[in-house]
Amino acid sequence: MKANIDMSALAVFIFFFVLVTAMGFFASRWRRAESLDHLDEWGLGGRKFGTWITWFLVGGDFYTAYTVIAVPALVYAIGAYGFFALPYTIIVYPLVFAVMPLLWKAAKERGYVTAGDVVRGTYGSRALELAVASTGVIATMPYIALQLIGMEVAIKALGLTGEMPIILAFLVLALYTYSSGLRAPALIAFVKDIMIYIVVLAAIIVVPSKLGGYSAVFSAADAAFEAKGKGGILLDPTQLVPYVTLALGSALAAFMYPHTLTGIFASSGANTIRKNAVLLPAYTLLLGLLALLGYMGHAAGLQLQSNNDVVPTLFKTLFPGWFAGFAFSAIAIGALVPAAVMSIGAANLFTRNFWKVWVNPDVTPAGEAQVAKITSMLVKVGALVAILLLPTQFALDLQLLGGLWILQTLPALVFGLYTSWFRAPALLAGWAAGFIGGSALVWSDGLKPLHALAFDGVTVSVYTGLLALALNVTVAVAVNLIVPAKETADDDLHVAEAESRS
Repeated sequence: MKANIDMSALAVFIFFFVLVTAMGFFASRWRRAESLDHLDEWGLGGRKFGTWITWFLVGGDFYTAYTVIAVPALVYAIGAYGFFALPYTIIVYPLVFAVMPLLWKAAKERGYVTAGDVVRGTYGSRALELAVASTGVIATMPYIALQLIGMEVAIKALGLTGEMPIILAFLVLALYTYSSGLRAPALIAFVKDIMIYIVVLAAIIVVPSKLGGYSAVFSAADAAFEAKGKGGILLDPTQLVPYVTLALGSALAAFMYPHTLTGIFASSGANTIRKNAVLLPAYTLLLGLLALLGYMGHAAGLQLQSNNDVVPTLFKTLFPGWFAGFAFSAIAIGALVPAAVMSIGAANLFTRNFWKVWVNPDVTPAGEAQVAKITSMLVKVGALVAILLLPTQFALDLQLLGGLWILQTLPALVFGLYTSWFRAPALLAGWAAGFIGGSALVWSDGLKPLHALAFDGVTVSVYTGLLALALNVTVAVAVNLIVPAKETADDDLHVAEAESRS
């Protein structure tokens, strides 16, 4: 379990981990509710989070530990192409501004807790509700596993090896999430984001100063890419289409995930969401600065076993032990916040759209909260077992599929906000076509996110998730035109059913 441990780094790491653990358990008393035995309170924090809490919560679960690790790793590996995350996080906020207030309003008025609730309330289809809910749970599991991988990288950088540190960390996470619900990650998100900002600001000032300035950093990165014959600090013209489609597809998928919707539904009002759509792009600046650490890795001449090690190794090499420990704790805490929100989002889906519908329709609000608490623990245990027993690459591959899968819930979740033309059988058929067709396409491409299309002798690569979404919408439109409307004209019944469940 021990190998070359820097005790000052470890001491700082333990201090901040204990601090956020205490905050996690204290959170049950923060903005105290009469009782946490209600899904609105445990799973949505009472729907009372204002602008700043929502900003930290949504930013906290949107920009994860794996983002801190994976984006610089991608830039380190292939250069400018890895910056697709920047336009993606710019495109997403106008979508949030336009769509999410409408979704929040429907959720607030009718007591919706999950995307599955919204779909059932809009279309009155249990099959479509189950499809959307199960997609959310399945797509979230590998996302949680990736948080564990991010935490594992930080713990390994401390010199700790073996499985016990990661097991202990997530045992603590599971317990305070069970105890405090969404209040725990909301409160910890304040500390997490402040720490990440300190780490990034220190990195972009100190690292270039030690490496001869930004000019030397970019020159070294350019030379490294040229030497290995792959990547570059500027986009190759053939990368433009995949770059743009990856950014657009990722933006459309981002707020379909249960954890980001949980943050939205927990907001106190539609204006809170609009203000956040304006303020949240500040995180994009943070992401851009983080991405530059990939170039700095080349300038520092790091020798890495894995691209994922670039950020921890950079801090371990260029900073004193105590600050490296601070950086590693920021990364690890950056995993705790999204992992907690993700498990809560998945638990809410299971409770509302499976347990209450198919197992126990008469479950009380307290019973719902209890089922959600237990499910949130099981979800985390499942993700932990996955990374302990399966190759890391398996989690990465599943995460790729997760983005494609969750994108297929967009038509069912969003179209109903603007038009009543689509009916449930059509949307279900579209979902099935996109889900199955997209998965098959990714599988045939060797689990790669891009699919090559040939037009008049010219081949371009396009994000498979967008291709699957196009198939989804095409099938939905076709089926909607073919299937008689009489089968799904009972809109009033749908609303009544939804309201009876709130």
